[in-house]
Amino acid sequence: MSHTPHELHEEFPDKAEKISALKQSDAHFARLAEEYHDLNRKVHRAETNVEPVAELVEVEMRKKRAALKDEIYQMLSA
Repeated sequence: MSHTPHELHEEFPDKAEKISALKQSDAHFARLAEEYHDLNRKVHRAETNVEPVAELVEVEMRKKRAALKDEIYQMLSA
């Protein structure tokens, strides 16, 4: 598969160690990170027309990804 943009370690390069630590120590964070990862892959596949979806579906997926990223950022900043 081609490079998928918006991976967490790329979005928050200065927080890579904290991301790794929280994935191991915080079940809620790990679930959010996994959900973000899965959704990010779906968005990328839709954007590249590997698995096209309706425009509204793609917009909603992007909104959900942004909300997850915001929640993850809040946890990383705490």
